[in-house]
Amino acid sequence: MQRLYDFLRRHPTGVDVFWAVVLLGLSGMSLASGMYDAGREEIVAIPVALGLSTVVALRRRLPEKMLLLAIAVGLCQLLFDVRPGIGNFAMLVITFTVATIGERWASRLALVCSLSAAALSQLRWPAEPGDSWPQQVFVTVIMTVPFVLAWVMGDSLRTRRAYFSQLEERAARLEREREAQSKVAVAAERARIARELHDVVAHNVSVMVVQADGAAYVMDTAPDQARQALTTISSTGRQALAEMRRLLGVLRTGDAPESGEYVPQPDVEQIEELIEQVRRTGLAVDFKVEGTARPLPSGVELTAYRIVQEALTNTRKHGGPDAGASVRLVYFDDGLGLLVEDDGRGAAHELYEDGGADGAGHGMIGMRERVGMVGGTLDAGPRPGGGFRISALLPLKPAE
Repeated sequence: MQRLYDFLRRHPTGVDVFWAVVLLGLSGMSLASGMYDAGREEIVAIPVALGLSTVVALRRRLPEKMLLLAIAVGLCQLLFDVRPGIGNFAMLVITFTVATIGERWASRLALVCSLSAAALSQLRWPAEPGDSWPQQVFVTVIMTVPFVLAWVMGDSLRTRRAYFSQLEERAARLEREREAQSKVAVAAERARIARELHDVVAHNVSVMVVQADGAAYVMDTAPDQARQALTTISSTGRQALAEMRRLLGVLRTGDAPESGEYVPQPDVEQIEELIEQVRRTGLAVDFKVEGTARPLPSGVELTAYRIVQEALTNTRKHGGPDAGASVRLVYFDDGLGLLVEDDGRGAAHELYEDGGADGAGHGMIGMRERVGMVGGTLDAGPRPGGGFRISALLPLKPAE
């Protein structure tokens, strides 16, 4: 049964032709039964039957033209006194079809014809000669109802199809918007990973450069210190490679995953290890933790780690010789406070004022974006009396 239904849906014109042949056969039987008088009426009834059958056969392919053909056939019947027969069922079919899939002007014309066809037929061929006018009006209304119902059903189906079409269009538009939002999210994530990569390279490479310079300086006078510096360079390089491998593995979408383990994201507990590593480079760092330590959201912990990392990297770059730094972590009830200060020369203005006109200060821009992602606030700038100061407040819950 389902196959038959699918076949009929795939061949609508074939179905219409079948019913047109059936209607033509029934009209031929009416002609053979002597329904029409011999002579001109019977001669005209043959093309009328052919025309009405054509209307049914091509109603879905040419609805507007078939409506005009049906009107022409009806006028021909009025003119040549060919009484309505079973073939006039095609009038109901074309009215429904035009109201469903035809142009708006054709639908309105079909409604007008539906309201007037029964009246014209009653005037031309009264049901019972001599009936009173109330009886004639009643018969006219009864004959008009099927045409009006056919038009109403067709127009309702048109409205329903338009509604479903709008729903499908809306669903397709939402799907496109969802895909666009996904692409934006991917781009934002890749930008975040690029900032991660900048932090890794800037911090670790600066540590390696400082250690290499120190090793070259004390190579002859203090071999043990040079050896320790080279060990620090080696461990720092391995850590940088591990983090870069993890980040680049995310960026290489669709590529085969590289061998090796990916290190986890840094957290607040690793800040102390970071500071110890910085101290081995020769930068004096004072580290304090205030409040009761407790688990924090991963985004807050990563942001805190990267801020401290970037701040100490900037101290080594711009603080000058004999610079010192201090790092304070303060646990509040509703957030985590960070304060990183140094007593060096401080950075140039364009390094902390929205990146500057020369495009410098990508690390500071990354800090601001990281803090903004977790709904926190960041303040960075020169300290009174010299040096540089970075303070941040990271809430435990993202801003609304």
